[in-house]
Amino acid sequence: MITRIVKMHFQADKTAEFLTFFETIKWKVAQQPNCHGMKLLRDIKNPNILFTYSKWDDETALNTYRDSELFGQVWPTIKPWFQEKAEAWSVEEAFDGMHS
Repeated sequence: MITRIVKMHFQADKTAEFLTFFETIKWKVAQQPNCHGMKLLRDIKNPNILFTYSKWDDETALNTYRDSELFGQVWPTIKPWFQEKAEAWSVEEAFDGMHS
């Protein structure tokens, strides 16, 4: 399993627009085949910086989503709202000491 973390720094006047848009697509993304869920996280010091945190079976599953019609609608919609270029990481768990 892999975790995908995407950092998005929005223009101050576009953050609310993103959050409204996110409400319309969050479950569509989280329920993609071989996706085990997604979270949206917000920086506590800069509310215009948000992160998606999603879990996928593997890189093939993630790439299938990235090649999907849904991603083809989501990314072109939000990309112009960025203050800075988005950053993304695909990571594997090396240790999990989290308590549920």
